[in-house]
Amino acid sequence: MTTIAAAPPRARRSIGARTWAFVKRHALTVYALLVVGYLMLPIAVVILFSFNHPTGRFNYLWNEFTFDNWIEWNSVLGIQDAIITSLKVGLLATVVATALGTLMAMAIVRHHFVGRGATNVLVFLPMSTPEIVLGASLLTLFLNTSSIFQLGFITIFIAHVMFIVSFVVVTVKARLIGFDRHLEEAAMDLGANEVTTFRKVTLPLIAPAMLAAALLGFALSIDDFVITYFNAGGTQTFPIFVWGIARVAVPPQVNVVASAIFIVAIAIALTNVFWEYRSAKRTRGAT
Repeated sequence: MTTIAAAPPRARRSIGARTWAFVKRHALTVYALLVVGYLMLPIAVVILFSFNHPTGRFNYLWNEFTFDNWIEWNSVLGIQDAIITSLKVGLLATVVATALGTLMAMAIVRHHFVGRGATNVLVFLPMSTPEIVLGASLLTLFLNTSSIFQLGFITIFIAHVMFIVSFVVVTVKARLIGFDRHLEEAAMDLGANEVTTFRKVTLPLIAPAMLAAALLGFALSIDDFVITYFNAGGTQTFPIFVWGIARVAVPPQVNVVASAIFIVAIAIALTNVFWEYRSAKRTRGAT
């Protein structure tokens, strides 16, 4: 009868070895959390000080907690009009830039035409050009056509469309490159014409990318200061209002508006991520 010797018990690893194994396994996660925390720290300070009741005109030192700043968010003269102007410009510029950028992206990806390469390069110029150069160039254009354009809301709108459209093209183009054209071909084989195919197949599949591009464009528009400052004339957006009032006071209502914009943007972004996840899941299920 053969006897099988029992295997010797495994030696317990030292505390140092176990610690090093834990560090190697979770180092990237810890590093990512530290980076996110570093990026979120200024935003957390902005939100925290939106609940502060400062003793003076500058909301720099913590005094006491209060909800009055959120209740009376428009108590500072001019802040409500500046926010409304920023929202109007941002929404209009985003809608127009998203429509133009989507059509440009489809033309670049799906069609071959003379100057296609040059167009592809020109799309990146507003993204790579320093804002101060772009703002000064647009100001020169508007001043040389002062009989047509007067500095104000219209010039801000045109300037914002010009730099937003590049980001829309890049975002939508990335989605179109990975787009499965067989879905469109299958729809047309089943009797759908070009318009129906675009409306019921193409548009729903690229809609998440369009929404992402629109959110990015709106964030860039409502946050822009340099280009807007050059071309605003007497019109005041929220960033210009903050820059102007910061010389004499920094009321907590500025923190309130900034916090509200951030919270809404995060909520919309999370909704878009969920929508993209559902869309990708449906696409995988269809194939």
